[in-house]
Amino acid sequence: MPFGELVCGSPGSGKSTYCYGKYQLFNALNRPIAVVNLDPANENIPYPCAIDIASLVTLDDVMKEYGLGPNGGMLYCMEYLEANYDWLEDRLRELGDVYVLFDLPGQVELSTNHESVKKIVQKLTKSGFRLAAVHLCDAHYVTDASKFISVLMLSLRAMLHLELPHINVLSKVDLINQYGDLDFNLDFYTEVQDLSYLENALSSAAPRYAALNMAICSLIEDYGLVGFETLAVEDKESMLHLTRVIDKATGCVFVPSANAKVPEGADAPKGVPSSQRPNEYGLLSSAMAPLQGPRSDPRDVQERWLDAKDEWDAWEKAQWRREGQLVQEAAKKAQIRERHPPSSSQTTNTQPS
Repeated sequence: MPFGELVCGSPGSGKSTYCYGKYQLFNALNRPIAVVNLDPANENIPYPCAIDIASLVTLDDVMKEYGLGPNGGMLYCMEYLEANYDWLEDRLRELGDVYVLFDLPGQVELSTNHESVKKIVQKLTKSGFRLAAVHLCDAHYVTDASKFISVLMLSLRAMLHLELPHINVLSKVDLINQYGDLDFNLDFYTEVQDLSYLENALSSAAPRYAALNMAICSLIEDYGLVGFETLAVEDKESMLHLTRVIDKATGCVFVPSANAKVPEGADAPKGVPSSQRPNEYGLLSSAMAPLQGPRSDPRDVQERWLDAKDEWDAWEKAQWRREGQLVQEAAKKAQIRERHPPSSSQTTNTQPS
């Protein structure tokens, strides 16, 4: 049963960067992964692309042939993909049983209103895919109360429309301190706590719409669905935590094959085949296991990227420098052993007399 993610979000939210980071992470963990580009306007794909919609239809061709604008052309491309779903299905079948990332275009109406992506998702789930929707939102929106409310509405609409296990993510959280101070601690925004505390900020920014803003806040709280995870794509712990959250949402438990290699640095018993220790170095030992790790608590994320970012950066650089020195020393020792191998006269007999 193949598992995967439907990566959606507004333009500039970091979808392609996230897909590339996930591709690198899974390769480091020896987990098979394939990335499918479903954005017909994406000409600069950073990741190795297993399936590219550009081989079926491109936005430029649609705009030239039918005289459409960028948004209308993108909707046509998705409708064309829906009509030719067998093209996608055949290529997915060729990938085999791998974890699949679907990189969607940035037009938000595709994941909130338009029916084509929803119907494609329904066909994928009917064919056996276990998918989770990963909705990326730029973290700098939380520095402005009105923008944060709009992001909440957008996330709620996508959750209701796609009808998938849904993970909302505040991406680029490592850059959030560049946009000013937060009115509240980060956990207020990730857990979407009592939104009435935003009333003062909303009323001061747009007093004319104070009543409307509070009505929207009440609507969001009535559903009680929206919450956020955080993501700094270059931080290994952040990527691992988000991957655990997504695996738990889909019920995915990674089991290495019998001949799988142990990732470098993993602690696994020697001489025991991986089939007997299926999750010894897997990312998630159980779909129902509690989420633990350095980035599982928003308070730790706030300390890392907001309260003590400079101190943490200095500590990480020192660790990287020390790790680099250890690697260099190990390489020098290996070179010395190659140049001066021990002679037979220098070896000792360790067998008992």
